[in-house]
Amino acid sequence: MATLDSKIPKGPMADKWTNHKSHINLVSPANKRLIDVIVVGTGLAGASASATLAELGYNVKTFCFQDSPRRAHSIAAQGGINAAKNYQGDGDSTYRLFYDTIKGGDYRSREANVHRLAEVSTNIIDQCVAQGVPFARDYGGLLDNRSFGGVLVSRTFYAKGQTGQQLLLGAYSAMNRQIGRGKIKMYNRHEMMDIVLVDGKARGIITRNLVNGQIERHGAHAVVIASGGYGNVFFLSTNAMGSNVSAGWKIHKKGAHFANPCFTQIHPTCIPVSGDHQSKLTLMSESLRNDGRIWVPKNIEDVNAIREGKLKPTEIAEENRDYYLERRYPAFGNLVPRDVASRAAKERCDAGYGVNKTGEAVYLDFASAIMRYGKEQAHVKGLNENDAVLVKKLGQDVVRAKYGNLFQMYEKIVDQNPYETPMMIYPAVHYTMGGVWVDYNLMTSIPGCYAIGEANFSDHGANRLGASALMQGLADGYFVLPYTIGDYLASDIRTGAIDTNTPEFEAAEKAVKDQIDAFVNNNGKNSVDSYHRKLGKIMWNKCGMSRNAEGLKEAIAEIKALREDFYKNVNVPGKANEFNEQLAKAGRVADFLELGELFAKDALERTESCGGHFREESQTPEGEALRDDENFTFVSAWEYKGEPSEAVLVKEDLNYEEIEVKTRSYK
Repeated sequence: MATLDSKIPKGPMADKWTNHKSHINLVSPANKRLIDVIVVGTGLAGASASATLAELGYNVKTFCFQDSPRRAHSIAAQGGINAAKNYQGDGDSTYRLFYDTIKGGDYRSREANVHRLAEVSTNIIDQCVAQGVPFARDYGGLLDNRSFGGVLVSRTFYAKGQTGQQLLLGAYSAMNRQIGRGKIKMYNRHEMMDIVLVDGKARGIITRNLVNGQIERHGAHAVVIASGGYGNVFFLSTNAMGSNVSAGWKIHKKGAHFANPCFTQIHPTCIPVSGDHQSKLTLMSESLRNDGRIWVPKNIEDVNAIREGKLKPTEIAEENRDYYLERRYPAFGNLVPRDVASRAAKERCDAGYGVNKTGEAVYLDFASAIMRYGKEQAHVKGLNENDAVLVKKLGQDVVRAKYGNLFQMYEKIVDQNPYETPMMIYPAVHYTMGGVWVDYNLMTSIPGCYAIGEANFSDHGANRLGASALMQGLADGYFVLPYTIGDYLASDIRTGAIDTNTPEFEAAEKAVKDQIDAFVNNNGKNSVDSYHRKLGKIMWNKCGMSRNAEGLKEAIAEIKALREDFYKNVNVPGKANEFNEQLAKAGRVADFLELGELFAKDALERTESCGGHFREESQTPEGEALRDDENFTFVSAWEYKGEPSEAVLVKEDLNYEEIEVKTRSYK
């Protein structure tokens, strides 16, 4: 059995990263021209890494399966990006962001990585401002920020429209400059099909040209996986439909450990499911929780009347509303972390208080905020603060300036005006905290293969604070990997170009072609999507917001049976050597059908509750997650041995030096 070396530097926590950077090997500018690096994925992590590595002088090949790298999933990240700038003077600091992230992750993350993330967060904002990212500003011209994701300070920087989109444009500007210089070769509509190892080191990848079906070999001295998370194992999630686990899963099958697959985040503010026709759920930015109050009716009679259309939510008197997050968590209220907010919504809906026709929705109400902002504006303008109509209009104008694009999106989808009636929201699958295991240098257990951004497991623990995904992606790509990869590549300056005409490349290419041929010649009777939907229902029903031993055992058996049926009966129309979206999808679903079983196996093994992983057998009397620190303060890193059922657990113990491990409380 393999052992894991996290390579965490010795010394005080605050000095680890600085000292580490000071003592790692470097590659001279002249020698960087001799080194090739492959980057798979062009989201925030992949784009920022590609741009920075090319800027440093490396020769970079970057791959994405979309028609344009601009279509990476981070484009949909609406709310913002965290950074410990303390612009408001409200007590934020590197340590506070470090502490909040560890606590928010329910003490299941690696301290050293998290502290480094908090350290470099401030650099990200400076970098993005220099790139021209149009962050929101206050009336004095300073960068504005807000708060969400379970914190007591304002540290979330945001841009009008969708913050992720603006950050991507900044990263792409830097990337496009390097494409123009010839330092980055961009391969869009290419999907990574496998990684190639030579003498145990990552030396390239096999790709498929998604337009003409051509299989290609690409060599490099190092491979960086930046392909995002695996939330689409649930089929319905907030992720773009193309988001998949394939790149991470391919390297797992070649020797990279896959860590904490059961740590999946449910996002509390999504538009509820409307039916089986959907292929994606719509995320509503969590920033809405800054001003929106979440409630359900106190009386079941009012709930039934609302469902029957006999009563409007605006007709429910204030004393008959249950603002359950404010009631249960008075210190944090509507800003409790995502896992807590999501389970609280589920609890109310399970108790029968869900307010839509299916009973799976709660209200997100802006009426109080509108009146509060309106009175403030009336006062500022010297107008009548007691004029309810005027105050409401002024308040709506403020809310429109802050969240107008989100309100517009909601109205177009739901056909209700959220300025006049409360939004309806319900939790949905979002981010995955699990992923490919990496050490402090972001290297996987395959030498020369790195994983960055959501593709790796390291920085969040069992739950992610809102606005920290963008932070991790850019931190890894701009400020961590460019340092740490040099330490490895310093020994490759005399290696020369990687030869792709070798038995290793030939064997990997043959395996890829064999799988493709098997799919197109299978002549089954069921569509690829039908298997993905069935897998998604198993995952949501038995591995969703709560899990128990019986359900997880059933899920493992059902997923295995579904996978066997998939290979017997899947139908993939079309040919291999042409544009064939169903063929591309079949490969991804095949990987999900393996990951799903490992996910359930990991959840069954971890008999505690922590963060987004809620075992019904392990909860407090109040229904909160009950950790077992004595037996489960470790990273579950799984070693591939063939079938998911045969995967071997390798534990990385989590040792806390700076932070006292406590029971989480948001009261």
